[in-house]
Amino acid sequence: MISINKISKNFQSKDNEFQVINSVSLDIKEGEFITFIGPNGSGKTTLFNIIAGLENKTSGQININGKNPKETKIGFVFQNYNESLFPWLTVYENIRFPLEFSNYSKKEANEKVDRLLSKTGLENHKNKYPYQLSGGLRQLVSIFRAFINDPEILLMDEPCSALDFQTTRKIELEILNIWQKKKTSTLFISHDLDEAIFLADKVVVFTPRPARIKDIFPVYLPRPRTLDLLATQDFFELRKKILSSFRYE
Repeated sequence: MISINKISKNFQSKDNEFQVINSVSLDIKEGEFITFIGPNGSGKTTLFNIIAGLENKTSGQININGKNPKETKIGFVFQNYNESLFPWLTVYENIRFPLEFSNYSKKEANEKVDRLLSKTGLENHKNKYPYQLSGGLRQLVSIFRAFINDPEILLMDEPCSALDFQTTRKIELEILNIWQKKKTSTLFISHDLDEAIFLADKVVVFTPRPARIKDIFPVYLPRPRTLDLLATQDFFELRKKILSSFRYE
């Protein structure tokens, strides 16, 4: 269980103080996939940074499985995959890197990476360096690296925003495939409403800054999901309902 209770965040500029997040509260069940959507600059990334312990909150509390976030194993997939990968390491070494700081032996770590790669299209690229990969494959490496250490919670900040339509859909299916097997509690920021619905158990709609939660929409579409779901009547009806929430005051 992830409990986000009345989180607020203020920033101090040279001339004044301004609020980015305004008393956001949300409970997330273990294994849920939650997507967040809202205007640019509305505080979604700031909330993720607070959850990950990269920024301090101004007020409120976050509790993850009874622990402080800083005591929790968290995976984070950033929007800019080019900066998140180590260019001097191969695909195999990049994915394996988080295990260097775990209790796994070298043999156990290698076996864990081998198992993950054997189930994906990356096995044939494991000895390549990031510059030798397409954008989609580089992002896939960063996603697998976030999953490899079995995090209690996975944060994904618009991981597909720099990818083309076809590659984005492939990445979404791969994310769902891994999530379906591991059932890691996942929080995902998206700027694409179709993506937000397709992936989620719930879609959380943020207001413009200072961010607060305007609406939460349960997604009762069947799993496992395929791209055919995007053309169904149920999908369109939910999409229409969520779109109506974007009529901000």
